[in-house]
Amino acid sequence: MTMAKARDDWESRIGRRLKLRDLHILSVVVRWGSMAKAAAHLDTSQSVVSEAIANLESALGVHLLDRSPRGIEPTVYATALLKRGHVVFDELREGIKDIESLAGQATGEVRIACPEFLAAGLVTDAIDGFSRRHPQIVCQVVEADVSTLDFRQLQERSVDLMVTRVPNAFSDDELNVEILFDDPHLVVAGVKSPWASRRTVTLAELAGEPWIIPPSLLVNAILKEAFEAQDLQVPAEKVVTSFILMRNHLLATGRFLTVLPESVLRYNAKQWALRALPIKLRATPQPIAIVNLKNRTVSPAVALFIAHLRTVAKAYLRRRGQG
Repeated sequence: MTMAKARDDWESRIGRRLKLRDLHILSVVVRWGSMAKAAAHLDTSQSVVSEAIANLESALGVHLLDRSPRGIEPTVYATALLKRGHVVFDELREGIKDIESLAGQATGEVRIACPEFLAAGLVTDAIDGFSRRHPQIVCQVVEADVSTLDFRQLQERSVDLMVTRVPNAFSDDELNVEILFDDPHLVVAGVKSPWASRRTVTLAELAGEPWIIPPSLLVNAILKEAFEAQDLQVPAEKVVTSFILMRNHLLATGRFLTVLPESVLRYNAKQWALRALPIKLRATPQPIAIVNLKNRTVSPAVALFIAHLRTVAKAYLRRRGQG
């Protein structure tokens, strides 16, 4: 097919007939698994929904939806179309944000994914300062899963950036990875703990103490390496939780020990009366990084937040160096 014929085919068969509204309706039908539910969600009639689907099928020449005992399901053609459609809608949203910025409105939205331990320190610090400088920009934060190296939230464009821990020398053809700093793990106790006042402590002395251990492969590997290097048995968990707030509460009683990233300790030590014990864990720290999509132009609001986050990370490193 020549380029001219391809262009004419696009204009006559698809360009003039495929409407963004119909594509949006298809995505809602697939999400709800029912035309009736989609119509209710869109506050329109079921006949309007049916007509939109029929228009798309006529323009594309393929069947988009199948009925099953579980409701309506997308065909392989609908799945392929919606995969690209999400990108179209995302770029349109970003274009509107750009227009608002060019029009001189300090508005917009920054959608961030991060693990809870960074929400307990670095990211919260960054958002605090950013919201003071740009009060009209909304920051939306969701939790990122750090149990696996999963960047699905970025790939599905449900977030603009992730702030997370990455393996050393990590790279990906689809992702920009900007390292902020290394964040080693420390053995931590509350200041009420009898261990907190000791100048020297050994792992052998701590093996029988009650430990709070998060369900983290990384933390478990760090403890396993440290204890087994001294021919010690890894301590049994007394409490298993990933919640930083719960760990802080329990540590403050003075009864428990845990392993925390250094950044979490520094941001929480004073408020929760926490202290690092004089034990050096052997594992090489995995760095904290900003991660976003390579082939996606970020909005002015997101660019402002990333620049601010770099500044906050540099300030944290200066404080760490002085402390």
